[in-house]
Amino acid sequence: MIKSINLWSFRDSNDLKTNVPLAKKAGFEAIELCLNEDTGPITWKSTEKEVKEVRKFVEGSGLKIASLAIGTGWKYPLSSPDKKIVKAGADSIKKGLDVAKWLGTDGVLVVPGVTTPEVPYDVVYKKTQDELKKLVPYAEKAKVAICVENVWNKFHLSPIELRDYVDSFNSEFLAVYLDVGNMLLYGYPEQWIRILGKRIKKVHFKDFRTGVGGFGGFVGLLEGDVDWPAVMKAFKEVGYDGPASVEVGCYKHHWEASIYVIGLQMDFIFGRRSG
Repeated sequence: MIKSINLWSFRDSNDLKTNVPLAKKAGFEAIELCLNEDTGPITWKSTEKEVKEVRKFVEGSGLKIASLAIGTGWKYPLSSPDKKIVKAGADSIKKGLDVAKWLGTDGVLVVPGVTTPEVPYDVVYKKTQDELKKLVPYAEKAKVAICVENVWNKFHLSPIELRDYVDSFNSEFLAVYLDVGNMLLYGYPEQWIRILGKRIKKVHFKDFRTGVGGFGGFVGLLEGDVDWPAVMKAFKEVGYDGPASVEVGCYKHHWEASIYVIGLQMDFIFGRRSG
């Protein structure tokens, strides 16, 4: 697997000039970039030339670009009853696919919808399915996969459901972005990995303490209840050897130290260090 880190793990995710060299020094091999609406190095208005300058800087620093996270899925869900919001969400995914192509990476993280008291589960399922089907041809043309992440959106609470959802598109360019910490309250990541198998295109690493619950349960790697040996065994069994992008918060003080610590933790998880 490729040792990667998401930009959201840094104190200022917009500060590429600091974050990219630091990631390299901390032993990371790749970095996950982010597409934001109107702030940061890559936004909805970024041109191909601007994006390729970012690519040149990252690759020139010795890192690969693992993937692109689209950070606006919560604000512009495809499940919204508001057509303007749905259009903005679809346009952001198209922009993400373009940007990923310019960056030379093959997957974008997408949160397709959110179940709410006003928008029930079955509506979210059907509506996001319909909207993503319209986007799959765009993804196929760009040769960049739309990777649906399991997150705390009260949707895709079962690996069997997510498997069948992805299979309904009948395209290798609609895949899974598996976050090993997000399902820990109601499942076991090693089971999700085996059930989803080759559908997994990208991976997030984080850890979680089930006894805490809520967002306060998210902790540093190796500090929670993820069974890392079981997770890594499952990844090996299904043949996943792509990027694992860690997505955890940094320290309040001397935040740079946390990047080195995360890198060391990943080395132990990968089996690159022991004792």
